[in-house]
Amino acid sequence: MAQMSKQLDMFKTNLEEFASKHKQEIRKNPEFRVQFQDMCATIGVDPLASGKGFWSEMLGVGDFYYELGVQIIEVCLALKHRNGGLITLEELHQQVLKGRGKFAQDVSQDDLLRAIKKLKVLGNGFGIIPVGGTYLVQSVPAELNMDHTVVLQLAEKKGYVTVSEIRSSLKWETERAKQVLEHLLKEGMAWLDTQAAGEPQYWLPALFTELYSQEITPEEAKEAIP
Repeated sequence: MAQMSKQLDMFKTNLEEFASKHKQEIRKNPEFRVQFQDMCATIGVDPLASGKGFWSEMLGVGDFYYELGVQIIEVCLALKHRNGGLITLEELHQQVLKGRGKFAQDVSQDDLLRAIKKLKVLGNGFGIIPVGGTYLVQSVPAELNMDHTVVLQLAEKKGYVTVSEIRSSLKWETERAKQVLEHLLKEGMAWLDTQAAGEPQYWLPALFTELYSQEITPEEAKEAIP
């Protein structure tokens, strides 16, 4: 046990030396940053755990993720009226990069996920929902349980879902499907198309690809500023 503890201390020392030597690469290169975070995780070190201390002062990573968190909040607030507080990780990444400008240090989707996890301390407003091969970022304090998550995953390919599709795919009763969809409507996360052929379609604007290309307007940007 003592030998193992000694090895761990040595590894931490080496990690600190590595961080000192490659400080600029860690701050500027997203891929390098991911590898460094993985190295830290193997010995139980979280460089984002505190805004103060060696890691924050040495790398400035605390400030980096704090600033990134503020930008994420601004984008989510600006687009909330469009998507009801749900946005794909890809769309969030695009909008954050546009807002940062081409001369800012690069940001990866992994950076966004780490910053969002830190935002969770603000309460139950921010969350990450796995959908297909990507993630939906939730930025409103709506109570979403496993039923809602499964329906979001089902809607991922087409951007919408119907009661019949839920019944067929998930083997649910009609009432259960309607309860979930009504909750998404009430929270502003879904739009109802009653003119669709066959039966009403429940569209998820966060998954509606035609909205992805839309820029944040100056008016929306103003709304994002408290």
